[in-house]
Amino acid sequence: MHPQFGFFLTPNASDASSLVSTARLLDELGYDFAGIQDHPYQRRFLDTWTLISYLAAHTQNIRFFPDVASLPLRPPAILAKSAASLDVLSGGRVEVGLGAGAFWDAIEGMGGPRRSPSEALQALREAIDVMRLLWSDQRSVSYGGEIYQLNGIHPGPAPAHAIEIWLGVTGPRALALLGSHADGWVPSMSFVPPEKLPGMQARIDDAAVAANRDPAAIRRVYNIWGEFERNEWIDLLSGLARDQRIGTFILGGPDDEATLRWFAEDIIPAVRAEVDG
Repeated sequence: MHPQFGFFLTPNASDASSLVSTARLLDELGYDFAGIQDHPYQRRFLDTWTLISYLAAHTQNIRFFPDVASLPLRPPAILAKSAASLDVLSGGRVEVGLGAGAFWDAIEGMGGPRRSPSEALQALREAIDVMRLLWSDQRSVSYGGEIYQLNGIHPGPAPAHAIEIWLGVTGPRALALLGSHADGWVPSMSFVPPEKLPGMQARIDDAAVAANRDPAAIRRVYNIWGEFERNEWIDLLSGLARDQRIGTFILGGPDDEATLRWFAEDIIPAVRAEVDG
């Protein structure tokens, strides 16, 4: 397993020009992903999808995903169309991180629905179905969900590659849904510390097996923050890759050139050597 690495870009509106510079630097240094949080109600933040689209136009290789998209404020048919369109325009550099919703007062204040836990889970399941229908090669699709409906809509354009849907979820039922329906898991270290990973991983795996899916095919992405010395970083990340099957690390923290370059040129190769060697 060859670990991949990304960086967690904060979409600060007051720092817009440096976001482009940082994305270009990440691209130059060979980072695999840039993940961008999605909180449309946050006045200090740029809109996540607009920012991803802009940054994709200013980079060549790095891939982008919302980390994670707020489903109550992003109708899945429109999100699917947006993702497919940008995937075409960027040459296949888009994945979709999806969340059931958080900060419900803010969501409701922005005109979104306030959902109970069961409603949020149902919406998440239906959204996966809707998005995949919109990415299909069918001439016309319909869908009669409790929350989302499609009525004879024509899918297209087809994305440039098979876009993956990664869920940012932690609850038992949501983890089971992920195992049976989604393509990846995006927990954050602040909510899911390393010691909690095994139990959650097992729930995902059990649901995947019950659905006749290969658990190994589900990508494990980990948002990780912290201040560690060189050897601590190497031991932590290589251990998570080997023992917890984390295949992709999204690193948060200082985005200055020296730190990003040090990590790309020293830490990442050392971790890959430990895991691959």
